[in-house]
Amino acid sequence: MTAAVAGGRVDAVISRVVEVMFAFPSLLLALIFIAIAGPGLATVVAAVGLGSAPGYARILRVQTLQVLSSGYVEANVGLGLTPARILGRTILPNVARPLLALATLGVGQAIVWASALSFLGLGAAPPAAEWGTMLSDGRNYIQLAWWIAVFPGIAISASALATSVVGRYVQRRVEGKV
Repeated sequence: MTAAVAGGRVDAVISRVVEVMFAFPSLLLALIFIAIAGPGLATVVAAVGLGSAPGYARILRVQTLQVLSSGYVEANVGLGLTPARILGRTILPNVARPLLALATLGVGQAIVWASALSFLGLGAAPPAAEWGTMLSDGRNYIQLAWWIAVFPGIAISASALATSVVGRYVQRRVEGKV
């Protein structure tokens, strides 16, 4: 939002940083972050957020530019409202709804990424229960006790599917199609 509202050099600098982040695949960006910060639950959460941030940043910038060029923002400027009030009362609510719908769709992807990083041993410490860690541990016993690996895999898939279905519903609701 800052890039779109400020424009000029600020927009150029922020846009270039986001483009550099886009140059790396999201999961690779998360792995690089974990390699620098070290493994752990908080690091995985931050890494997944960092990996998905460029997409959200670009969408947020475009949405903000669309709202800024609308007539009701120009009317608020004409009424003499302060920029902070215009940002908080007009721009932010109109940008937040589509972004909220997109974020609910991204939760399923975040679950899969966090599980993948835990599967690789980059998640929380072993006493913590994580689906990716359970899946990794269960693969050693797949022939003797298949349920050790199958049930965490089902949980990961079901959670990702459920959040994606909810995200699609929220997206259609925001767009006014439901």
